[in-house]
Amino acid sequence: MSQWWIFKGSGVPHDGIERLPAPPPWRTFDGGTGDRSQRSGQAQTYQADRETLELVNTAILLRRPLLVTGQPGVGKSTLAYAVAHELGLGTVLRWPITSRTTVRDGLYQYDAIARIEEHSLRATGRPGPSLEAEPPDVGRFLRLGPLGTALAQSERKRVLLVDEIDKSDIDLPNDLLDVFEEGEYEIPELSRIADSVPEVAIGTADGRRTTVHQGRVRCGEFPIVVLTSNGERDFPPAFLRRCVRLELRPPDRDRLADIVRAHLGPDGDGRAGQLIQSFLARREHGELATDQLLNAVYLTRHVPGEQLDPDRLADLVLQYLTELG
Repeated sequence: MSQWWIFKGSGVPHDGIERLPAPPPWRTFDGGTGDRSQRSGQAQTYQADRETLELVNTAILLRRPLLVTGQPGVGKSTLAYAVAHELGLGTVLRWPITSRTTVRDGLYQYDAIARIEEHSLRATGRPGPSLEAEPPDVGRFLRLGPLGTALAQSERKRVLLVDEIDKSDIDLPNDLLDVFEEGEYEIPELSRIADSVPEVAIGTADGRRTTVHQGRVRCGEFPIVVLTSNGERDFPPAFLRRCVRLELRPPDRDRLADIVRAHLGPDGDGRAGQLIQSFLARREHGELATDQLLNAVYLTRHVPGEQLDPDRLADLVLQYLTELG
C-alpha cells in the first residue's frame, strides 16, 4: 500500500513521486495513441438500469435524439461512451456547449483568414508553403465540426454527444431542430462555387476526409445523438417532443456498490461500504457526485487507514457541490 504523504512540505527533495500507485481507471491517458483510456474504462464499467436501457433503445430505433437530464456526476456523458463502446461505433463525437455556441460551430469551421492570406500571397507572387501551381483548394480551409461530422457520410453510424445543452443560448435548441429533422445542411462557402467546383474534399472532426457535393452535406444514416442537461433550464415543447427523454436519478445504495465494484473491484476490508454509508448520509444535506465516492474509495485502496481515517477522508473528498437549503 502506498504512503499518503507524497508531498511533505519539508522543503527537502526526495523521491516520493516514484512511489505513486497506478492512477484511478478514470484518470489514465494514452498519449494520443487512441481514444482516451479513461473514457474507454468508464464506458466498459458503466452500470445502466432497465429504464435507461429501454429509453436508449427507444431513441436508437426511432432515430431520435436522447435528452439525458440529471445532476452532475450521475453518468450522463458516460452513457454516450458506453453506447459507442458496446456497439463498436468508434470515437464519440463530443460537442461541448457554452452560452456562445451556435449551430454553425457544430456544423463546420471556415478559416477565412488563412484563405485571405493565401490569396494575398498569390496576388503578390511571393512564395509560400501553401502555394501550388493549380488553383487553391478551398477544402483545405474548411473542417466539419462534431455535429457536421456525425451527419456526414460514413461507413458506420456515429455517436454524437451534445454536452450540457442547457448552457446554450435560448435559440440553439430550436436551431438544432431543423438540422435533426432534415438530416442535411448547407456550407455556403461551397454552394457559391458549386457550378465550377461541384465536389470538395474537406476534413472532419475525427481526422477523416469526406466529399461534399454541391455545397450540401446529406445524412445517410442518422447518428445516435445524446444530449445532456443538468436541468438548469427548460426547453421549448417543439424541441422536447422530438427527443426521447431520460432522467438519470442519483444511484441508491445497491447501485453505488455495483458502480464501485465495477470500477475498483470487490470491497475486501469493508471500507468502501463505510464510505457508501457516509456518502448517502451526506447526500441528504447537499449535492454529491458519484465520482466523488469513487475518488474516496480509490484512496482507501492506496492509503493506510492509520494515515487517513474514514471520517477525515470523507471530509476531504465528499465536499458538497451545492448545499440544500
